[in-house]
Amino acid sequence: MMDVRTLCLGVLSLGDASGYEIKKRLENVFSHFYDASFGSIYPALKRLQTEGLVRSETEQQAKRPDKKVYSLTVEGRLTLVRELNNPPGRDRVRSEFLVAMFFADLLPAGQVGEMIDRRIAEHRSLGAELAEREARGTAAQRFVAGYGRALYEAAASYLEDNRYLVESEALLAQIDGDRTGGRTGAGAGN
Repeated sequence: MMDVRTLCLGVLSLGDASGYEIKKRLENVFSHFYDASFGSIYPALKRLQTEGLVRSETEQQAKRPDKKVYSLTVEGRLTLVRELNNPPGRDRVRSEFLVAMFFADLLPAGQVGEMIDRRIAEHRSLGAELAEREARGTAAQRFVAGYGRALYEAAASYLEDNRYLVESEALLAQIDGDRTGGRTGAGAGN
């Protein structure tokens, strides 16, 4: 199972970095498909250092606090390769949007439409961002960016083609509620 420790080893395989730089690389490179909290990076680095998988040196900076720069050891690189050779776990989708759509009949039809519009725009924007990344980097980096772009584009297309399913459900519930004298739940009174 992929964890923050493995991600830190992976980032350090690209070059030495401070904890802050590791976080920035995780945000810039991995944020589309993996979420690592800033608070989990430093404990992971401390553990990796204790295990001899990374080492650190303190760099002095003018007019700034000293910074700790981490680098991968030979054992760290071997551990990274060993971890990457494990079969990856199943992808997990956590989506507040999908939870809201599951209960679309409790929401005003207009709100459901707005939520879908925002999600389509977000997917299109993220797909375009990844298309730019797909044009540069190593072959592996282009592959990952292209895969992410394809997922965002497919999700946006699905929403465009099938939005009527949840919008009609919300509209029918709203009409039914109006006929019976009111709706219950989040859409009451709308």
